[in-house]
Amino acid sequence: MKKYITLFCLFTLNGFASAQRTPDELLKIFQQYITGNFNNENQVAAEIAKGKMLHPFAIHINRVIDDKIMNRPKGLPGFFLLEESYYLYEGKAIDTKPYLFLFQLINDSTIHLTTYQLNGFNKDSVRNDNRSLQFDYKLLIASPTFKGADYRWNKKEKSFSTVSVNELGNGMRFTLTEKFTATRLQVMELLEKDGKRITQYDTPILYERK
Repeated sequence: MKKYITLFCLFTLNGFASAQRTPDELLKIFQQYITGNFNNENQVAAEIAKGKMLHPFAIHINRVIDDKIMNRPKGLPGFFLLEESYYLYEGKAIDTKPYLFLFQLINDSTIHLTTYQLNGFNKDSVRNDNRSLQFDYKLLIASPTFKGADYRWNKKEKSFSTVSVNELGNGMRFTLTEKFTATRLQVMELLEKDGKRITQYDTPILYERK
């Protein structure tokens, strides 16, 4: 009987341990969620069907680019991601906005985002498919205006979300509100001047994984 009790206890403990999520595994989940191709074609199609396009047609192409970072300090945690963002407003040319991010684990439920400036780069060349593209870590400068964001894990919803408020000076404020799951990103980038909204829309862009 003692033998079976011991085996049962070992089985239970092993099962419990395997069910626990380590911090490193949380970062891997975050990376899986945010990496890929996303667009809001369904959102735009629904708006056009109702008679008015409220949001731009938007595309995110997100890839991990650790292999493009030169002189990275040994042991620097986290992963670098290049986000290619494209926005098309009705009657306007495509607006291209590439971003370089570093995501790092802060604790067992929080991932921190740091944004780096892309000074000196032609934005049309900052693409994931550009094999010659490289970034020298020693020359990277964190954005002086965007303080970053902390994404918090919601175990019940299996989602990450953040609200980051950034005072830009001269009455300007930028607020990033974002939530994403394995298949969908909800992103609201609100720019205000003296409390008045400058952003053309007031609800999130709804990106779906493609």
